[in-house]
Amino acid sequence: MISALRTPLRRTAVQASRSLRASAQPVARQYSTAPAAKSNAGLWIGLGAAVAAGGGYYLYAKDLTPAEAAKTAATAGKGTAAAVKAGAGFKPSKEDYQKVYNRIAEIMEVDGYDDNSYGPVLVRLAWHSSGTYDKETNTGGSNYATMRFAPESLHAANNGLNVARAVLEKVKQEFPWITYGDLWTLAGVAAIQEMGGPKVPWRPGRIDGFEKDVTPDGRLPDATQAQDHLRHIFYRMGFNDQEIVALSGAHALGRCHPDRSGFEGPWTFSPTSVTNEYFKLLLDEKWVWRKWNGPKQYQDKKTGTLMMLPTDFALVQDKKFKEWVVKYAKDEELFFNDFSKVIAKLFELGVPEKQWATQPWIMDSA
Repeated sequence: MISALRTPLRRTAVQASRSLRASAQPVARQYSTAPAAKSNAGLWIGLGAAVAAGGGYYLYAKDLTPAEAAKTAATAGKGTAAAVKAGAGFKPSKEDYQKVYNRIAEIMEVDGYDDNSYGPVLVRLAWHSSGTYDKETNTGGSNYATMRFAPESLHAANNGLNVARAVLEKVKQEFPWITYGDLWTLAGVAAIQEMGGPKVPWRPGRIDGFEKDVTPDGRLPDATQAQDHLRHIFYRMGFNDQEIVALSGAHALGRCHPDRSGFEGPWTFSPTSVTNEYFKLLLDEKWVWRKWNGPKQYQDKKTGTLMMLPTDFALVQDKKFKEWVVKYAKDEELFFNDFSKVIAKLFELGVPEKQWATQPWIMDSA
């Protein structure tokens, strides 16, 4: 009964926080595919009626030898196999994915975890599983859900995401036909929308890869760095300066943990609400270096309860970045519009166009 009341209460709280930010009191996140031997001809291996279903349950087998292709067909991602087992005539529709979305929304809030919500860590899982994309080699991204495997699951940037993966594994057991890549990104969309953020276009079509597809370490942002590093990381994915700033707005959510990133504290006073408060705080608060035994991070001088990372502060130190920080601080609607577009782009990185079986959908909020 309590969990059933949380969503409407949260929406009321989000609206209230937007009108009372100036007087808000602090509460306390953090911040790959090797080519195989080529065959004489590229293959598309369809798995039963799952191909006709338009749910993206087929394996892009280009660059596989016939033997590898046969093995891959027999042992394709768990989500694909489960879809076939679910019945030859099963055709997952938008309504089926909406049920998955609704289930994620139901389990998102929980007593005892950060600010009583899994929302921020679900966004982080979707972000980190997509942000490994390299446009030069066309590897990484959300397509293979390679964070299921070591060593990627053990990369320092992914510390703590075992929590999100475990939460979503329960959903996967309930809906075994959905691939991990689709599940993780859909969870990111659900979390953003349910925490008061904009509607985010999303569509299914990702497939589950193998351990050989794991991405190398170092593709995600290093929070100790500055603007040159941010451009190196995000330009590699295909983003521009405006998109870098818009994506950074996700730091309105969650908090850092000393046992994960080494950093500590939330970015904003409402870490389970999607707002433009992150940009406002960057501009309006006075930020000083925190005196502690952890890595270098900023804290707000006024309360000492908020934090910013070096990569956050770089956004106001760089002239081109700051231009967008100012725009988003002044106009939340502009931020929401741009954030929706760029997060949808992020969640689709690494997925071949041929795998999409539909145009993007807008999922209904729970």
